[in-house]
Amino acid sequence: MPADCEVISCPAPEASAGILPRWRNLQHAARQEADIHHIVGDSHYLVFGLLPNKTVLTIHDCGALNRLLGWKRALLKYFWFSGPMRRAAVVTTISEASKDELRKWVGPLADKVLVVPDCVLEQFAYDPMPFNEVSPVVLQVGTKWNKNVERVMEAVAGTGCRLEIVGRLSEEQRAKGAGSGVSVKQCFSDSAGVAACELGRLTDEGIVEAYRRCDMVVFASLYEGFGLPILEAQATGRPVITSNFGAMREAAGEGALLVDPYSVEEIRAGILRIKRDPVLREELVRKGRENVERFRPSAVAKRYAELYRRLRDQETKRPRD
Repeated sequence: MPADCEVISCPAPEASAGILPRWRNLQHAARQEADIHHIVGDSHYLVFGLLPNKTVLTIHDCGALNRLLGWKRALLKYFWFSGPMRRAAVVTTISEASKDELRKWVGPLADKVLVVPDCVLEQFAYDPMPFNEVSPVVLQVGTKWNKNVERVMEAVAGTGCRLEIVGRLSEEQRAKGAGSGVSVKQCFSDSAGVAACELGRLTDEGIVEAYRRCDMVVFASLYEGFGLPILEAQATGRPVITSNFGAMREAAGEGALLVDPYSVEEIRAGILRIKRDPVLREELVRKGRENVERFRPSAVAKRYAELYRRLRDQETKRPRD
């Protein structure tokens, strides 16, 4: 942040689950004193405990609304989306795709939303490495339902590549991998000779090292509010394959090979293109490094600082009783 913006982190004291813990989180938020309050987690309801004209709310995505039905969805929609959006002075989201999705759920309320993207941290730095043309390491980040790991495992099978997966696989995912000819094993160092290597839950340093160690990154997600692994790979200097729609396409710019994430054949073809075509690899890395500059912390911090100053100045000019 610029020098005139002092940022104080204020975590909610309790996990956002159940009525009483959320009520205590609201009380905690109401006791905080600052020129501007910025809610950056998924506890959007905290807006109700803060002064509206001093509050910025960031909504990352609408994934929970897509998963729930009936009265649960109605409650979530009001207390996490439409209610907080009406109350906050400024609402931001992290991609145009997320703003479009918000419009689907809250209608004209989405018109007030500003897009300020996530940033890629400085520890993800350019680290060139000779490409392993014989047996490249493909990195898959994440194992939740939207990360599409089952199709990626199937796509990697038979390409001569080795797959490393950040995250813990479910037994169902392991079974599907085995059904497509991918044998998943745990490992934390050299994965030579292993068709798929489950890295498990890594530290921040371990994730950085996983990007450095790989030859390409496949992030063929089915749903994202943003798609940070795309930028982390680009910053490290690795060719990226990602989905051809939504926030992934938006975040990638021209620095990724776009595929249909529902098509195993397209994902596999993309992997083979990167494996076999050094000119394509070089072009993707170059364009990726150019693209990632838009998402450096200083660039994103500057945009938030402008919002904070504007709200502060408006509050200063507000007539007093």
